[in-house]
Amino acid sequence: MVLFFTSAVVSPAATIYMGRDKVENEELIKYAWPQDVWFHVDKLSSAHVYLRMPEPMSWEAIPEVLLIDCAQLVKANSIEGNKKDNVTIIYTPADNLKKTGDMAVGQVSFHNDKRVKRVHVVKRENSIVNRLTKTKIERQVDHEQERVDRIKKESAIRRAAVAEKKKAELELARAREVEKAARSYDSLFNGEYNDGEDDDKPAIGARKTGRELEEDFM
Repeated sequence: MVLFFTSAVVSPAATIYMGRDKVENEELIKYAWPQDVWFHVDKLSSAHVYLRMPEPMSWEAIPEVLLIDCAQLVKANSIEGNKKDNVTIIYTPADNLKKTGDMAVGQVSFHNDKRVKRVHVVKRENSIVNRLTKTKIERQVDHEQERVDRIKKESAIRRAAVAEKKKAELELARAREVEKAARSYDSLFNGEYNDGEDDDKPAIGARKTGRELEEDFM
């Protein structure tokens, strides 16, 4: 089972989730989304808490109020950390989590330690924890199906973006062709000419542009 929480301190609201136990944590490590950020109490046992960032948020610029929500939820779900003041919460993009076969269930390390950030929590803030707890929803998740659905949706969005780009490029090319044709039409009537009967005669006058010829007939 996965526990879902909603943080409305940002707009649109952000989803925070965590596994009920270490077995579920293993599934979350495997199936976390690219836009998920992992949180854990540093050097203490705690729940693995994930933030699913709304677009276009980046993990390096998570709003402080949302960062505090995540940190407070992690602290509250650590048996030892919940009892202590001045704890450190670490967080990193989910794709930076490293899992090897010799690790215990729920244990992780990192591919790149430089992509791990820390936030200091002075004490538990009950008002924050209680607000988040009121939004809690527990449900069974088919992680594999969810991943398939996500990939399909993301692929559809990418295809639509590519199609829209091609359409815009085609319209721009057509507009340039029309502009080019208009310039060519005007150039046909630009300059001086004679009546064609006697090359020695002076030119009758300057040729008119296409727009001027149209105005003559109005």
